[in-house]
Amino acid sequence: MRIIGVTAYRVELPLYEGSYKWSGGNSVDVFDSTVVAVHTDAGITGYGEICPLGPAYLAAYAAGARTGIAEVAPHLLGMDPTQLQVINRRMDEALRGHPYVKSALDMACWDLLGKACNQSVAVLLGGRYGDDFALYRAISQEAPETMADKVALYRSQGYTKFQLKVGGQPDTDIARIHAAAAKLQTGDVLIADANTGWTQHQALRVADAVRHVDVYLEQPCLHYEECLAVRQHTNRPFVLDEVIDDVHTVLRGYNDKAMDVINLKISKVGGLTKARQIRDLCVSLGIAMTIEDTWGGDIITAAIAHLAHSTPPSLLFSATDFNSYVTVSIAEGAPQRKSGRLAASTAPGLGIEPRMDVLGTPVLRVGQA
Repeated sequence: MRIIGVTAYRVELPLYEGSYKWSGGNSVDVFDSTVVAVHTDAGITGYGEICPLGPAYLAAYAAGARTGIAEVAPHLLGMDPTQLQVINRRMDEALRGHPYVKSALDMACWDLLGKACNQSVAVLLGGRYGDDFALYRAISQEAPETMADKVALYRSQGYTKFQLKVGGQPDTDIARIHAAAAKLQTGDVLIADANTGWTQHQALRVADAVRHVDVYLEQPCLHYEECLAVRQHTNRPFVLDEVIDDVHTVLRGYNDKAMDVINLKISKVGGLTKARQIRDLCVSLGIAMTIEDTWGGDIITAAIAHLAHSTPPSLLFSATDFNSYVTVSIAEGAPQRKSGRLAASTAPGLGIEPRMDVLGTPVLRVGQA
């Protein structure tokens, strides 16, 4: 099997709740997602997706993803898409850095591998644990009382893990955490995610003010060293997210005892191939993980589901279902939330089939696409 062409599509994903707000006054109303199709001479096509959380979250943005795919895709023509390590090395040789650019292409190759050998991606990633797994729900940054009320709303939908978007003015964030914590029931989990929004002294103030609250603190500051300083001065369980972008950072964090949990975002590390490498390292080291991505629709949700479903339950802290946040479905067969839980498809590959009428006209064609 050889790659003969690559096609890319741009699709907008509006939010059910109108907008999504996090630290620094950042907000997104409509997500700009890119779907990639990798075509082969065997007549099989694999699909992937990349959807940055706007241009102000990570060093990634939607137009950059499409520009980067146009740069990388010609280098993949004639290659065997099932040789995933070889594919990834070629992409890294063709474009230094920019891992998010490569994620959708790598994801599409996993879809092709599964279709070629008639196995689901979850099986190929190591095997399927159990029937389903628990999800978390992100609570967009609003007034403390409004965010606390969302805990009850989302619990009614089956969620038991709630991620508060904080990282604003410390006194307001302290109020947000206390208000949400007051709504928790037995078995609920609360995470206060600052998304790098606090300075070190602000983070220490918040950590001290919530030292008796049952809450996880997530990525309080921009830099690893600042987060480590906060970690060393708090008794709260600690999550690292934005600074976790390769195996080296995971090993550093493990040696420094810098975290209890990491958030593993597929596109931030370059795709499923490298996410699996980090996932397996964390399993060996005993580090719990939330499996997710920066954002996305049905295809990214499917990829998350396969990686999460193949992760040992004792180390799967949580996962996310982005397709339940948005109003547009871009693929049939994608996993759907049921009572706050998700299950990966057992069909070959990712188990999805894009809705071509939704994707529309391609914005990029490379080779025989």
